[in-house]
Amino acid sequence: MRRIGVVLLSGGLDSTTVAAHAKAAGHDLQALTFNYGQRHGRELEAAKRVAAILEIRHEVVDLPVMKKLSWYSALTTRGLDVPKNRIMGESTQRIPITYVPLRNTVFLTLGAALLESTGLSLIEDGQIDPKEISASVFIAANAVDYSGYPDCRPEYFQAMQLALVEGSKLGKQYGVTITIETPVLHMTKAEIVKLGVELGAPFEHTWSCYEGGDVPCGSCDSCLLRARGFAGAGIRDPLLERPPAGGEDC
Repeated sequence: MRRIGVVLLSGGLDSTTVAAHAKAAGHDLQALTFNYGQRHGRELEAAKRVAAILEIRHEVVDLPVMKKLSWYSALTTRGLDVPKNRIMGESTQRIPITYVPLRNTVFLTLGAALLESTGLSLIEDGQIDPKEISASVFIAANAVDYSGYPDCRPEYFQAMQLALVEGSKLGKQYGVTITIETPVLHMTKAEIVKLGVELGAPFEHTWSCYEGGDVPCGSCDSCLLRARGFAGAGIRDPLLERPPAGGEDC
């Protein structure tokens, strides 16, 4: 069985763990990182380092139109403030301003497009029988310790996978299901940290903070969730042991 896969790699803790997991599971893997006009470039640089260390083929895709169309978010518009020091137990009561309109829908669709192109080329060039191929898009969504985003729920991924099957040549003509893989969806942050450590994920090169300073802000939702994960796992965050990145921010 030829197992082709695309992993959506943001450069953060969760997606790095998922990338390491997908590689360890034996997928012929490609990584995609999207430059969609986010607040800073730290996560792009982190994704490049992570992909290089894990030896995964990697491409950064520029999506400048996302900043224009998905503008109502603190991650794409400077005039909207990133929430700080929210109480994590109450953070899912209201979808925060860091939600980027339909971001996961766009990213999953583009990841599936790359995956389908790869699958179709293998099948229609006569390199492989459709019955001997599997196709998976890996995304590091989490529905346990998360910020309340609607596109991080199991129901969302079930609906998206159905759309990919119904809307793809790979699915309708060749019977190859494009599967959305969410390996950390039901894991706590502490469990994700432990899994990443077991897999040798390069956490010291990741970036989770919504801000783009030399060091993590320590107070945005993502920083708080990351800190809680390492604390719960009883492991020191290796990123905190690295010297400031200096001029890497863009």
